[in-house]
Amino acid sequence: MSIVDPHAAEPLDWSLKGTPPEFEGRMAAAVGQLGRSLFDDGLFFPVAVLKEATLQNNSRWMRRFVELSGVRIAPHGKTSMAPALFERQFADGAWGLTAATIQHVRAYRVLMANQLVGDAAIRWVADELAADPGFDFYCLVDSEAGVEALRGVGQTKRMARPIQVLVEVGAQGGRAGVRTLEAGLTVARAVQRAGPYLRLAGIETFEGVFQSAPDGESRARAMLALTGALAVAADAEALFDRRIVLTGGGSAFYDLAAEVLSSLQLSQPHEVVIRSGCYLTHDSDMYRELFAALKRRSRKPVEIGFDLEPALEVWAHVQSIPEPGRMICGLGKRDVGADASPPRLVSWARPGDLQPSGVPGGFTVSALNDQHAFVSGPVESLFQVGDLVGFGVSHPCTTFDKWRAVLLVDESWIVRSVVRTYF
Repeated sequence: MSIVDPHAAEPLDWSLKGTPPEFEGRMAAAVGQLGRSLFDDGLFFPVAVLKEATLQNNSRWMRRFVELSGVRIAPHGKTSMAPALFERQFADGAWGLTAATIQHVRAYRVLMANQLVGDAAIRWVADELAADPGFDFYCLVDSEAGVEALRGVGQTKRMARPIQVLVEVGAQGGRAGVRTLEAGLTVARAVQRAGPYLRLAGIETFEGVFQSAPDGESRARAMLALTGALAVAADAEALFDRRIVLTGGGSAFYDLAAEVLSSLQLSQPHEVVIRSGCYLTHDSDMYRELFAALKRRSRKPVEIGFDLEPALEVWAHVQSIPEPGRMICGLGKRDVGADASPPRLVSWARPGDLQPSGVPGGFTVSALNDQHAFVSGPVESLFQVGDLVGFGVSHPCTTFDKWRAVLLVDESWIVRSVVRTYF
């Protein structure tokens, strides 16, 4: 499968935040010819940056993990909404991409890990299935009402190809998904009755809803166990008519999803698809901690022999040191996500440096305005106005969605390309 950047053949322009006038009129892949370093004072700041060598490291890590686990991966595209990164993931052997909304499906397609609701959205999917034989689409259902809505449009459209659906398994107090085995079987039977317009393709869950819970691992295991039990029961009733897809695993517990779902004994062939989207860029806080927990649970990282590393940073100037113990940097809520935790100071450089230096401990982002970060710590001992500071992010999804253009840099911090996003 291939996801083409719809603007790949268009030159960069002034509307892309983080691209300087020197880049305007050039194709994204041609900016590397300029040899522009992140630190030679020729760029506009703030800028979002992806480190190429780290992306390659993380790609290799996940390729090895899925090989060792015997599963497939359909990474969540909403993490970056960047076709250039999707292409990398397909080159790594991704089974497909996971979508969250119908807008995402329009951008890249395949597994919509959400309910397909609303006649306009269902009609669009039905039309795409009719128009494109290569459109391999899956969505979720968790109720007979949802099944009937899909079936009704399918019947009206006289669809020749069915919509492939997976029964979604949820948890009490959580978001969508059936709560019990019997409820899941009721929905699965309804899907079978809705043929030829629907086809029961498998069972889905998202145990990542528990990633912040103190007892998250045990609750995730219970949710995956219910998913497996539903697959076994539906298989026993011959509700699946061909190869079965079992899918779970966000960026927190994909090791558990691989372990639990791969252990099932079914009468028909099945494939396990995990859906981590954040592995490629990783991060400097939340997913770093979740990865540390994964390493405590699983021996696979030991077998792999190296770790995931943060690839996404946002760089900004020191604008002011207005008082002892405080400096103001030129990035804020419009530039970096802070929904999980504030950005973290990871590197710094003085304009003209060839490589950045690490930031020692003792510095924290105490507040964010729209365009300003308040940094607390012994700032006078290290920084001066005009310095550049690299901030690591927590939960990369909410940083990517603030940028339509992200700079791709090599190990010498030379800008090699511009990665476009489509939020």
